[in-house]
Amino acid sequence: MGGENDEQLPHQEKRVSIGKPTLVILGTGFGAFSLLRRIDEQRYDVIVVSPRNHFLFTPLLPSTTVGTIEFRSIIESIRAGKKGILYYRAKCIAIRPEEKTIDCEQEYAKTSFKLNYNILVLGVGAANNTYNIPGVEQHALFLKELSDARAIRQRIIDCFERAATPGLDDAERSRLLHFVVVGGGPTGVEFAAEMHDFVEEDLRGHFPQLMKDVRITLFEATDQILSTFDATLSTYTVEHFRRQRIEVRTRSAVTTVKETHVHLDDGSVIPYGLLVWSTGMGPVQLVRSLSFEKEKKSSRILVDEFLRVKGYSTLYALGDCATIDGQILPATAQVAQQEGKYLAEILNRSVQDTSVKPFQLKNLGMLAYIGSNKALADLASIKGHGYYAYLFWRSAYITRLVSFKNKILVLFDWMKARLFGRDISQF
Repeated sequence: MGGENDEQLPHQEKRVSIGKPTLVILGTGFGAFSLLRRIDEQRYDVIVVSPRNHFLFTPLLPSTTVGTIEFRSIIESIRAGKKGILYYRAKCIAIRPEEKTIDCEQEYAKTSFKLNYNILVLGVGAANNTYNIPGVEQHALFLKELSDARAIRQRIIDCFERAATPGLDDAERSRLLHFVVVGGGPTGVEFAAEMHDFVEEDLRGHFPQLMKDVRITLFEATDQILSTFDATLSTYTVEHFRRQRIEVRTRSAVTTVKETHVHLDDGSVIPYGLLVWSTGMGPVQLVRSLSFEKEKKSSRILVDEFLRVKGYSTLYALGDCATIDGQILPATAQVAQQEGKYLAEILNRSVQDTSVKPFQLKNLGMLAYIGSNKALADLASIKGHGYYAYLFWRSAYITRLVSFKNKILVLFDWMKARLFGRDISQF
């Protein structure tokens, strides 16, 4: 990169290459990070633009909300992830394909700049979908970033500390100790499971007088939780949750969220101390603003079988923000990771190489933790649940963590939680 961009970013490292195309990657999620780790930096000047300067292993994010795993154990620095790249902590606010430039804005400094590119890859992910329900943005907590997990962890402890106050009204105590999850997908189910373990294995010993008032309720608008899993595994989870005293209420859509209670479509009003909103994803602001052709229902960018944005030869999109025209790819980590690996293989090839095959998704199956050392394994050849599925869930995620450092940290966190319990300090 040279010329105009270096002048507009005098504080950034300057780099001049001769005959080397500039590859700009937007985002630091599974797709972008998978591409970044495999791209040939000898072939490209690589620039990453994202407001988040780390990769987050989101499958283990629910475990951080209760301290089973510590926050820094599941993140990787972008700068450490690949040597010889440039990273700018900013967000892209506009793309100009005709000029091959993007407009970027630094959130904290409130400054803007332009970047030139030869090839642009969009891996900006998706945003929390509130379905425009009043009060969700103001009062619910999401579970998408580490900051979300930390806010949930703080709120849980806060609810218990406030509920332990002498002389507190019984109704207020009951409200504070009602933990509500909206959304019966894997994230919502795993958080409910982690919350149950935290209560039974740690909080019960510290707040025994409050246990009779603790409730966990999961609301799902459709008639089934874990709808992407095999139906037998979904039914097993409901029965397992019932034994754990986690209430599952299907066909229960939230219509309004207030600071202390939610309204359902059947007219009932449910008080809560903590509300975690996990109802799926929608397009981020950048994707909404783009004029690219999009899938009608999800508003994801349509790409061809080589992950090129329709109508553009030097624009690619992958992960949760895009889907292949004619087939709806699930917005999961494994899809984004495979797309990133595939795109790196394409970009690392010579221009004369015509042996590129279309992207083909390999279904690796799905895993989910459901509490009490039990998990689900929905694989092509096996539909399993229980303790052995839990062992497989742990071993699979350990192998998928990026660095050896993080694998050791997560293993240590699991052992620490088992030996000494989870920390309930608030700071």
